[in-house]
Amino acid sequence: MRKTIIAGNWKMNKTVSETKAMLSELKELTNGVEGVEVVIGAPFTALESAVKTVEGSNIAIAAQNMYPKDSGAYTGEVSPVMLKELGVKYVILGHSERREYFHESNLFINEKVKSALSHDITPILCVGEKLEERESGKTMEVNEKQVREGMAGLTAEQAVKVVVAYEPVWAIGTGKTATPEMAEETHKEIRDVLVSMFGAEAAAEITIQYGGSMNAKNAEELLAMENIDGGLVGGASLEADMFIQVIKAGAR
Repeated sequence: MRKTIIAGNWKMNKTVSETKAMLSELKELTNGVEGVEVVIGAPFTALESAVKTVEGSNIAIAAQNMYPKDSGAYTGEVSPVMLKELGVKYVILGHSERREYFHESNLFINEKVKSALSHDITPILCVGEKLEERESGKTMEVNEKQVREGMAGLTAEQAVKVVVAYEPVWAIGTGKTATPEMAEETHKEIRDVLVSMFGAEAAAEITIQYGGSMNAKNAEELLAMENIDGGLVGGASLEADMFIQVIKAGAR
């Protein structure tokens, strides 16, 4: 059975005090909620406080990025060793904002995926097409390239430990959302790529999340699709009372 994982990506939001307050509230709200794994991608400055705040709950903490080396002269970067010591369980890699603003390549993202796995940190590998790519019929070409190159060199045993997040770039932070049918079609195509890479048994185990303006209003409909195994949620994860509605949609 695939895990249903609802993850919140806070991006460059929330101070340490705001993180503690939000997670304390979410910890109470998620008490007794079963059948879904909850992950919060807090900013680097708040990771230690986040891990301590959610102790004793079913909430795991993710970093929003990491450098693929254990240590060295990489000013301003954060290593998987540092994240592991804090108690971070997940790391978001290859987000479209990292690809666009920081020019991260599939090859570099693949290095990060392998590095995270070697330290027993679960990578959430983000893939997705831009609006012009969808309109020109290149949706699957783009996603297949990002999946194949982002997971290149992995064994089937490693691949099942990766979470894939399909985030159509045109739907991130825009309020636009792929219809459940559109999203399901792309998720199925991504799973078919995973079958060709790692075999049907492994591909069936890999969680594929949907990102791109998932919120309390559309989560239940999206999560009812066969190949949509959770969500990577942006704006709707910043308020506990909104995010818990998405989490509960995943728990049904």
